[in-house]
Amino acid sequence: MKKLGIVGGASWASTALYYEQINRGIAHRLGGLHSAVLAIESLDFAPLAAMQQAEDWAGVAQGAVEAARRLKASGVEGLLLASNTMHRVGGEIVEETGLPILHIGDAAAERIVSDGRTRVALLGTRFVQTETFIRERYESRGIQLIDLNPMWRTEVDRIIYEELAAGRVVRESQRKLKTLITELGKQKVQAIVLGCTELVLAVDVRANVLPVYDTTAIHARMAVDWMLGEQEQARAAA
Repeated sequence: MKKLGIVGGASWASTALYYEQINRGIAHRLGGLHSAVLAIESLDFAPLAAMQQAEDWAGVAQGAVEAARRLKASGVEGLLLASNTMHRVGGEIVEETGLPILHIGDAAAERIVSDGRTRVALLGTRFVQTETFIRERYESRGIQLIDLNPMWRTEVDRIIYEELAAGRVVRESQRKLKTLITELGKQKVQAIVLGCTELVLAVDVRANVLPVYDTTAIHARMAVDWMLGEQEQARAAA
């Protein structure tokens, strides 16, 4: 099994989901008492979020690169960024560490393509919704992303930073997100992508008018595949 490094804490709530889901995935695949070989660098999100809001991406990159270097020193063979928005500095991390990053955009986009869907709405922070670092992973595979109107874009961003990233799930915000998904369904959107790893805390992926892709779960499954890939190939060849 390959050792995976996780840069987490952005936020701790979704990082906890990753830890549980990756371990459950490993246990399911290998059985018995097996669990994942992981190293986690959990960052303090308050200063990180402040730098994101100020669009100080050099500062964000510095903190993430330092965490990734510590993970590399621990012997990890690859990295997972437990946040869609943190992929904004993924290039700097790869350049400074030489380690591969399991990209959340690739994982989700490949799943959508395999399901035959081409018109989806991407929910996330305003950076995920408007910049190219995540969007290009979908669009390069022929997926059309339907933009939210400015009011909804601002509200989704607020819910993420003010509530979900702090581990708070507010009933009124759950209702708002359900309303948003219903409105998007009227625009002939084929599916919703939760392009923020905390959004699954407030959106029931099984109880909506449209299919909902949880990028946290999809990314965690990608991690399990990567960790066990060589081991399973060797077993198949034996």
